[in-house]
Amino acid sequence: MSARSTSLTVREATEADYAEIARITWSAYLGAGYFADAEHPYMRQIADVGYRAARGTVLVAERGGRIVGSVTLMAYGDGFEQVAREGEFEFRLLVVDPAVQRSGAGSALVAEVEARARRAGATAVVLTTGEGWEAPNALYPRLGYERAPELDWPIPETDIMLPVYRKVL
Repeated sequence: MSARSTSLTVREATEADYAEIARITWSAYLGAGYFADAEHPYMRQIADVGYRAARGTVLVAERGGRIVGSVTLMAYGDGFEQVAREGEFEFRLLVVDPAVQRSGAGSALVAEVEARARRAGATAVVLTTGEGWEAPNALYPRLGYERAPELDWPIPETDIMLPVYRKVL
């Protein structure tokens, strides 16, 4: 059975999902070589799914009863956004389990973010990603996002600068 042959569901995460979301986040970031180990300060921060969920909405993609991806979204003014401006939604930490990447889970999560943003009356969706991260930097333009370098965001207390993409709704 292929990864695409089982239907995909996108739903809000529950506390019971947090450990699996953290595992997928570590696997995706470390597996792609974005960070050398899980002890990097940013890796420790993004593994705290409860922190994210208290400040935004964490969604999961589920296939065959198994979580295969996740994303965190927030509206401007929620307090967890980094680059969203008034009237915009932002998403961060889009991850798909490396075992099933390129199976449609990432695109489905982004589609749900955009649908929620539209329902809330947002004018655009923005996101941050990593410099030189090939897969994300290929995905976002394919989904209609354009680079917005004037919004590029430095992660506090690190040497990391995150490129920003934006899509007008």
